[in-house]
Amino acid sequence: MKEQTTEVTRMPGRSPAKSTTTAAKSAATQPAPPTANPASPSGQEPKASPHLGDLAPAFSLPGDDGREHSLAALRGKRVVLYFYPRDSTPGCTVEACDFRDRQAAFTKAGVTVLGVSGDDLKSHARFRDKQGLGFPLLSDLDHAVARSYGAYGEKLMYGRKLEGIVRSTFLIGADGRIEALWRPVRVPGHAEAVLLAATAR
Repeated sequence: MKEQTTEVTRMPGRSPAKSTTTAAKSAATQPAPPTANPASPSGQEPKASPHLGDLAPAFSLPGDDGREHSLAALRGKRVVLYFYPRDSTPGCTVEACDFRDRQAAFTKAGVTVLGVSGDDLKSHARFRDKQGLGFPLLSDLDHAVARSYGAYGEKLMYGRKLEGIVRSTFLIGADGRIEALWRPVRVPGHAEAVLLAATAR
């Protein structure tokens, strides 16, 4: 999938977050004013999309582990919520495995990792078992949660415009506010960049 330049923002006063576009190179930018989101792939959802420092939109979604996962139940904990297009596709597999390989480090830092896509729970279970994923995959069948996070909209795939999940990641603080965000995500090095942001405190 051909994606646009990655936007990464982080709460001021913390160590800079890094958005890795390759395994060897990282870049960070200061947050844009909350009235604009110029890197939104469709350019149509800036008012609906959460911004740095905003309260993260509430959600309650079923997971492949048979449990319902809600942001309210996670209050007091830090959360990495990442949206990906589809189970078992090449980029999504690499991204999931990169988070899997760093899960112990996220857990040590007290951070819960959750993956979200529009796939059903059976698809999630197959994906989880095949790749040995140890974190929950949540099913957002109607993309309502993705939309509330500005992670659903127009994007480019092989030079064609279409609507779908825009690969996005949100680091949510224990207070329920967004500490850092990456949108759209470039997969190589991304999980490591999120881990660095989550542990830079």
